[in-house]
Amino acid sequence: MAKTANLNIRIDPETKSNAERLFSGFGITVTDAVTIFLHQSLMVGGLPFEVKQPRFNQETEAALQEAQDIASGKIAAKGYRSAKELFTELDAQC
Repeated sequence: MAKTANLNIRIDPETKSNAERLFSGFGITVTDAVTIFLHQSLMVGGLPFEVKQPRFNQETEAALQEAQDIASGKIAAKGYRSAKELFTELDAQC
């Protein structure tokens, strides 16, 4: 039986480069990091970290909901006839 097996993955070059730079600071290669990840996954019986959707503060959550409501047609988006009209209203809000 072979002492190693190949695992081929595709990843964008920037992520690969950033990972190589990060792990080299620990004195390990990306291969070493993936091996550690796989061993940890086996030890804990799943991903060795919690996977969650990102949570945002209330203001951001409200803005995201408003954008979804506008996109779905639940609420109408406000329009302006000119940039000057938009900036005048924004200035008035300050």
